[in-house]
Amino acid sequence: MKNPFDHDSPPADAPLLNVQVDGVWMQFPKGLNAVEVARRAQKFIPHYCYHPKLSISGNCRMCLVELGTPKLDADRKPVLAADGKPEISWMPRPQIGCAALMAEGMAVRTISPVIDECRKGVMEFLLINHPLDCPICDQAGECKLQEYSVQYGNDHSRFTDDKVKKPKRVDIGERIVLDDERCIMCSRCIRFSKEMVHDDVLGFIDRGSHTTLAVHPGKRLDNNYSLNTVDICPVGALTSKDFRFQMRVWFLKETKSICTGCATGCNTLIGSREQLVYRQTPRENEEVNSQWMCDQGRLGFHYIHHADRLVEPMAKIGQGKLPTPWSELIPSLATQLRGLSPDKIAIVASGRLTNEEAFLLSQIRRTLGGDDVLCDIVPRRGEADGILRSADLNPNTRGVELFGLSNGGKTLGQIRHGVDTGHIEALLVFHENLAGEAGWPVSSIQNVKLLAVQSILPCPTSELADFVLPGASFAEKRGSMINGTGRLQRLNKAISVPGNAMDDFQILLQLKAALGGGNGIHTIEEVFKAMAEVTPAFAGLSLSKIGDLGLELKFNTPLIRTASPSPHATI
Repeated sequence: MKNPFDHDSPPADAPLLNVQVDGVWMQFPKGLNAVEVARRAQKFIPHYCYHPKLSISGNCRMCLVELGTPKLDADRKPVLAADGKPEISWMPRPQIGCAALMAEGMAVRTISPVIDECRKGVMEFLLINHPLDCPICDQAGECKLQEYSVQYGNDHSRFTDDKVKKPKRVDIGERIVLDDERCIMCSRCIRFSKEMVHDDVLGFIDRGSHTTLAVHPGKRLDNNYSLNTVDICPVGALTSKDFRFQMRVWFLKETKSICTGCATGCNTLIGSREQLVYRQTPRENEEVNSQWMCDQGRLGFHYIHHADRLVEPMAKIGQGKLPTPWSELIPSLATQLRGLSPDKIAIVASGRLTNEEAFLLSQIRRTLGGDDVLCDIVPRRGEADGILRSADLNPNTRGVELFGLSNGGKTLGQIRHGVDTGHIEALLVFHENLAGEAGWPVSSIQNVKLLAVQSILPCPTSELADFVLPGASFAEKRGSMINGTGRLQRLNKAISVPGNAMDDFQILLQLKAALGGGNGIHTIEEVFKAMAEVTPAFAGLSLSKIGDLGLELKFNTPLIRTASPSPHATI
């Protein structure tokens, strides 16, 4: 599937060209510019305005290189050197690498005395009016101007006049602040807004050293992808209101994971420190989200640290609930469940469960009575934006379907009817609020004689529960999910669960053991191994083999084997 953000990438079958890079002949696909050719040759050309997913503007001039073309004889044929390669005729002036499309027999010098002098000159011009406030700039540690000034800048400034003053702390959108004095006019943000999300709200006004970035009159930078402009801004001109002055980036631990805001599953980096998540940024994966993610998914982590976060397992005693050790709560819940016939029990699973959790829950369901135990998930539907946002707001719908826990919400009405009539006496609810998106009235939930809720935040359903099992958020667990296109991807644990809460897979493992299902499994890797043994789609895989970028699954075989291939597969 072609990514909607893909921009001018050479096709897989593009012919190869012979190009000389710093004196060495190499082969590259046709359609690359000098910057990309150098990158693939493991050479670095500094740049500001160039971005591989945006159109070429060529206005920063930082990527100047020396270019050469083959010498031609009188018959317009290349003159060959002793090694059989074309002799090079070098252009008299440096050229901008981002706009230099490489052709057969061309050459590029990424390092030379002329190039070094040019880059120093460009840096000197960029720093003429730039404020020297790196210690307080929110971009410090991630700023390309700061980084390149060390290698290409001078140790002193020859500029003695007053700097041009430009606006500071300009509110240009719901989530963006602009410090215009730091802008180097690379135009990345302008091109991204216009070309990628078709929201042409940014532009330059005035001329010369007084040029400033501005929003068009009467408009705001409020689209759902606005924070991507912060990511691609090479300096501290555009900053996120949410992250601004919250934490220095060099203190953050970055954990590779995925966004659980919808079925797209954008690849992310979770920035955390001392068990707190400070930000979530996109991670490059050309098969899923390219280099971007929507603001809604990016900012959808704050609930993790909500003041009312459930951190203690609770059990109803008399008219109230009291904190209860896991060692007492889970056996008590299992004892009450074992005393009921299968048709008296129902499960409301969730499209937010990982594959490992869904697999364990399917095992618990089988222990309780299999198909006689009604089960479904709460579907979440939104509006797809044609870019990255999916209409399916559950991140792992395909995963829970794989393990037979979902009927697309069609069984929820049957479960509720069983509760209302008193036929269903026990209800297990996992990461769902029945009084919320499921649309159940509180009176229906009150009819349940035995209600167990595994959740993160308190809600009307957990308030009515006989057993409250505090679980883990996406940032506190390791596991896998299948996105809307059938790609298997991996979450990684960035922080620990708070208080006495427990990782969801561990809760399910203990409940399975208490119900009499055995417990020879202890780690999430072992759960995946057991799952792979009975799930052809996962055959031969492990959590490690999924890799950082995931892999496409094949669903042309039966989803679940009816019999376990080994005694270790049933847990």
